[in-house]
Amino acid sequence: MSLILTEIKDRVALLRLNRPEAMNALNSALMIELMDTLERLDADDAVGAFVVTGEARAFAAGADIKEMMDYSSTEILLKGHISPFDRIKLIGKPVIAAVSGWCLGGGNELAMSCDMIVASESARFGQPEITLGVIPGAGGTQRLTRSLGKALAMEMVLNNRTLSAEEALRFGLVNRVVPVERFLDEALALAAEIATRAPLAVRIGKEMVNRALETHLSDGIAEERQAFYFLFSSEDQKEGMRAFNEKRKPQWKGK
Repeated sequence: MSLILTEIKDRVALLRLNRPEAMNALNSALMIELMDTLERLDADDAVGAFVVTGEARAFAAGADIKEMMDYSSTEILLKGHISPFDRIKLIGKPVIAAVSGWCLGGGNELAMSCDMIVASESARFGQPEITLGVIPGAGGTQRLTRSLGKALAMEMVLNNRTLSAEEALRFGLVNRVVPVERFLDEALALAAEIATRAPLAVRIGKEMVNRALETHLSDGIAEERQAFYFLFSSEDQKEGMRAFNEKRKPQWKGK
C-alpha cells in the first residue's frame, strides 16, 4: 500500500499522507516516500505547487513511537530517522500544508517545514515530545521560536501546550483558518493561484524568503539534533516511550 496518495490537477500536486489507522504517524517509510514524491514532481514542469495533507481528524499525530522507542543514541543517528525532514527545504516549488485535526510532534514539524499552512477550524498544533522524555528533533524548537517567539515556544516545548487554529493564526503560525469542509479546497485554490505565477520568480522568491529565516538556524538545529540524540541514552526516554506504547503514565527518574 502506498503511504502517499498523489493527484495532479491545475498544476497542483496533492500529496495525501496515507496511514489513517495510525492517524498518519510519521514513520521512516512514509517520510521517505513523501520526500521522494516531492523531489520527483519538483522536476516535473506540469507541477507548479504542492499541497500536503492528511485527513479531517489528523494531519499527522506525531512520529511513529513504536518504530523508534527502543533505539539507542547511535541507532537514531545512523538510521537517519529524522534526515528526510531536511530534504523538504531543497524543494524549489511552494509547498502548502493543509492541516485539519491533530498536528503534533513530527506532524507539526512537517507542517512548519512547508512554506505556508492553511488550517481548518478543528486544527490543533503542538510539540508533545516532553511527555515522552525527549524534545523535538526535526526543527521544532527552532521554527516554533522563530514563528511564535520565545515565551510561547517555551511553553509548547516544555509543558505540552497546544494551539487552537485561531491561536495559531493570531500568533502567526498559519496563513488562514477556514471551516473543516473547506480547508483542503482553500489550500488547493491557494496553490493553484501560485502555480499560475512565473515559475522562476516563484522559485527564487521562495528561496529568498527562506534565506531570511536561515540566519543561524542551521547551527540551532544542529545543536537541537545532538540534544535529541543524547536523550536516547536516558532512562526517561525509554520509560516515556514504553509508557506511551503501553497506554500508562510514565514514571520519571530524572536520568
